[in-house]
Amino acid sequence: MSSINKTARIAAVLILLTAVLAPFSMIYVPSTLVVPGDAATTANNIGASEGLFRLGIVSDSLVFLLEIVIVVLLYVLLKPVNQTLSLVAAFSRLAMAVIQGINLLNYFAVLLLLSGAGYLAVFSPDQLHALALLFLGAHELVALIWGLFFGFHLLVLGYLVYKSGYVPRILGVVLVVTSLCYLIQSFGNMLLPQYAETFAAIGFLAIIELAFPLWLLIKGINVEQWEKRALESV
Repeated sequence: MSSINKTARIAAVLILLTAVLAPFSMIYVPSTLVVPGDAATTANNIGASEGLFRLGIVSDSLVFLLEIVIVVLLYVLLKPVNQTLSLVAAFSRLAMAVIQGINLLNYFAVLLLLSGAGYLAVFSPDQLHALALLFLGAHELVALIWGLFFGFHLLVLGYLVYKSGYVPRILGVVLVVTSLCYLIQSFGNMLLPQYAETFAAIGFLAIIELAFPLWLLIKGINVEQWEKRALESV
């Protein structure tokens, strides 16, 4: 197996790994612990299952750490197509990872508010619960921001894949469609929050993006064409 195909398959494995970790922290944990509009019940749920809540934090942490490696591997893989656009794709995905990391501060704020520390005695329990729910809501909304960076990344990535010649063009089309799902979901929620469920359904269609890493893992890339493009770009 050529080294570039090893790179492609490692990238695929890491992307698929994030696809397993992310739903746990982004969907399962919130749906299990957070009761929309009920701050007291949500606080009690987190207090009773703090281990699960912290496991969600760890899962989120692993995702953005893996993303840093994915950024580099995808850049190496697609650099022969267009170095400038490959950098654009890389930096936009890296920006997403940074925002994901910063967003964990909202979760840590929730833990601090519900910690029972003495300095929090100036707040009533209802106030602490309300503030905790506020930070949980902020954590959810920040996903709309990093979704913009990820959508833009997928748009550029899709173009690069389409033009590459060593990965099937249809995968480039799939990535562009996926990027539109993320962009519509984020901008839609910002402009028309009353249709959040509709935009969430559109965002769910982004699961088709997994076709790209699955192809890299199973089929790999056309090494001869990659080497040809690499020589042309020198």
